[in-house]
Order: sequence, then structure tokens, then C-alpha cells
Amino acid sequence: MVTKERFEQGLTLPQYVERMSMNREPFLRALDAARVTEADRRLLDRLGPRLKLLVITEDWCGTSLAYVPHVAKVASEHPGVELRIFLRDENPDVMEGFLKRGVHRSIPVFAFFDEDMKEVARFIECTPA
Repeated sequence: MVTKERFEQGLTLPQYVERMSMNREPFLRALDAARVTEADRRLLDRLGPRLKLLVITEDWCGTSLAYVPHVAKVASEHPGVELRIFLRDENPDVMEGFLKRGVHRSIPVFAFFDEDMKEVARFIECTPA
């Protein structure tokens, strides 16, 4: 279970970008090119007015590069969303709660929590089994 205190220890988007050692330029290009749609806004609105979005990723991951910039853009344009990023390999305690099929340390992970840190939605990397 992720507590409010543990969530706050995650990186903000600027902190994550600053720490990136791989794919920084492609990530920034993708972030800049990302467009927030009305469907994106409706999805977040359905989840609740105030959300905490936990992202687990690594900057070397191609699948993360495909998804994290868009999700980060959506979160940044929604006033009710607070985003924190956790590096998978540096945060095994967080990753342990989001194992794919209970076994795999797949990334990216996107987990949405309400203000009381009750999980309201999650997405874990979706490659075929």
C-alpha cells in the first residue's frame, strides 16, 4: 500500500527529467508533441476531482517512452492531478505493489489514487502474454 508520505517522496516531472540519463531528448519531444483530448479530460474527471497519479518507470524503457510523456501532459493540464514518478529499480517497495500478474516488474505503471490514497484505477504495461 502506498501512503501519502511515500507518494510525496516520488519525483516531480521536472525532477524526473533532470535525472534522466537516457532518452531525455526523445522524451521532451514527445511531451511537447502530446495533445490532451476531451476523452483524456473526461477520463480523469470520472476518476475524481482530486487525484494522485503514481508512475513507475525507467528512462531506458521504450514502452515507457511511448506512454509516459502523454500521461504526464494530461496530468499537467488537469488542475486536480498531482503526479509523482518512481524509478522502478530504486523503489522495489513501491514496485512490489504493482507486479504484473503478481510476478513481473513490468513498466510503465500508472496508478490513480483519491485524496485518501484509495486506488481508483491502474494501468500496467500491456504487452501480450
